[in-house]
Amino acid sequence: MPLRIAILGTRGIPARYGGFETFAEELSKRLVARGHTVTVYCRARHTANEFLGVRLVYLPTLRHKYFDTLAHTAVSTFHLLFHPVDVALYCNAANAIYTWMPRLRGIPVALNVDGLERKRKKWNKLAQAWYLLSERLSTWFPTRAISDAEQIAEYYRQRYHAETTFIPYGAPLGKVDTKNALDELGLEAGRYFLYVTRFEPENHPLLVREAFEAVDTDVKLALIGDAPYAAEYIRRVRDTRNPRVLLPGAIYGDGYRELQSHCLAYVHATEVGGTHPALIEAMGRGCVVLYLNTPENHEVAGGVGIPFEPGQLTDKMKQVLSMTETEREQWGRKAMERVAERYSWDAVTTSYERLFTELAR
Repeated sequence: MPLRIAILGTRGIPARYGGFETFAEELSKRLVARGHTVTVYCRARHTANEFLGVRLVYLPTLRHKYFDTLAHTAVSTFHLLFHPVDVALYCNAANAIYTWMPRLRGIPVALNVDGLERKRKKWNKLAQAWYLLSERLSTWFPTRAISDAEQIAEYYRQRYHAETTFIPYGAPLGKVDTKNALDELGLEAGRYFLYVTRFEPENHPLLVREAFEAVDTDVKLALIGDAPYAAEYIRRVRDTRNPRVLLPGAIYGDGYRELQSHCLAYVHATEVGGTHPALIEAMGRGCVVLYLNTPENHEVAGGVGIPFEPGQLTDKMKQVLSMTETEREQWGRKAMERVAERYSWDAVTTSYERLFTELAR
């Protein structure tokens, strides 16, 4: 049956920031294609009130590191109470505090808790305490909590004796043919390592840059990203005169897809969170993947990517450089097969659609 669905807690769509925004875009447009009516609450204005058939509602927020998400979700929640839907999806465990309100209005609520956000170094003690409290509230206030990684589901099971619904993140399959972003950056297909991330300490872009600079090669490193609240750390990441290192800032959309499709290898160095979108997307493009060996990253890429500990990345990059083209193609093919089996967006959408239908009933 057609449902009215609202998505809250992201910066909105089109995706211009991170994983939750890509998730909201990919899920909402597919739900609309299946006959549902979807509203996404947004912070930054797009050019219209609709995107790919999805209704966009723009509401104000407080542009502050600690209050941006909470302020916007609060305003969005009050708007939702006066514009009810059949089911609401909240993103980010920090927003758990609001999820009881729609339920009093008769709106069932699903909450995607994401990863263990309190472990990010950018948060002070108060923010970390808020995230810890929010983990507990995630097991009480929403109708259903959702985890996108088995490791996160097990964490909630062990720490809070609470079950979550496991639905993974999704990714597209296959490379794109265009290379406009490469031309703009002066990159040659198959001649650069790539890492796309927010420039925050727990994502280790500085580690990646320094590990690469220790490799004697004329291959380049494209370090793509930025962050709104990490000026000092970003300065350290950018503090290099090595001509082989490119730091163009954040790149989205077609440019992002082109860079992943044509890199020599993709480096994934995040240590906090659940299923990281960029990792799955790189696998879906058929990249050779080097990943920091955390339980969450290993859950996604184990067996189809090359794990590394923090002090091993230089040697792993050298390993990729020593591979034959056939060997790199084999790694890429295995990664694509894993995404096709576990992380297709259509399968993810089907899982959410079933959950929403169950909750609406």
